[in-house]
Amino acid sequence: MKIKFTLTMDDLEVDGKQIDTLILDWVSELDSNEVLAISHRWITSQNFLTQRMTGLTRVGESSLTIEPMEDF
Repeated sequence: MKIKFTLTMDDLEVDGKQIDTLILDWVSELDSNEVLAISHRWITSQNFLTQRMTGLTRVGESSLTIEPMEDF
């Protein structure tokens, strides 16, 4: 199924530069088990973003929205 992800990060530092807000969204084709695994990793890992994003050293607040998209 197609899934839309929206990642919102506030008060972050990337390569030494301060950024107030950054919003990324993308669509992926995943099955429900993969979506659950991503959701679980997001919830249980304190440094989920800084481990995966090159140059990101600090994030004040962040949220990840996961929404199924309907196929038309």
